[in-house]
Amino acid sequence: MLMTLLYQTHSPFARKALVVAKECLLDSLIEVVHHETSPVVRNEEVYAANPLGKVPVLIMDSGITLYDSNVICAYFDALSSGPKLLPDDPALHFTTLRLEALAQGICDAGIRYRTETERRPEGMRWQKYADGQAGKLLAAYEYLENSDDLDGPLNIGHLALGTALDWIVFRGLPGFESFPKLNDWYLTIIQRESFIQTQYSGQTFD
Repeated sequence: MLMTLLYQTHSPFARKALVVAKECLLDSLIEVVHHETSPVVRNEEVYAANPLGKVPVLIMDSGITLYDSNVICAYFDALSSGPKLLPDDPALHFTTLRLEALAQGICDAGIRYRTETERRPEGMRWQKYADGQAGKLLAAYEYLENSDDLDGPLNIGHLALGTALDWIVFRGLPGFESFPKLNDWYLTIIQRESFIQTQYSGQTFD
């Protein structure tokens, strides 16, 4: 089975999918094709595979496409013959999905913060909205600092969180350095080979 992953080197969602593929030892079956996308520039090849025009998109040799990083990651885990990154135990299964959702929310808040502080034309920026997004980031960091979500065997939630936090650092967004447990955990997970091989690069052009 051969697959094509429509990718973007500065997308935390695309990187999460590729990191999971590597952890599942599937990357030799995947051709990674970089595509630039933005909210205001239409990429026809991506739109042809995903009506939302967003990456990542997984295209199988049968022509079937999967999109949304959470769906793609679950598919990779289902194909893996190694330890499952999405546990079968119901309690662990759903707390893992909860952590994955929190990681996605961190990225969403960061994207909105960047929109209001960097990407929107200066006269149209809304600082109060940006402050609200920064507050969401700090609340997420505080929760993680005081939770046990970072413990236990590696799972999809951990990989999603690692790629999210590394994107926060990459973009220079309100960070988590003042949360020692979370910061130490981040510094450890980014030393995994799957993270080293998929480091962020590039910028979004509108």
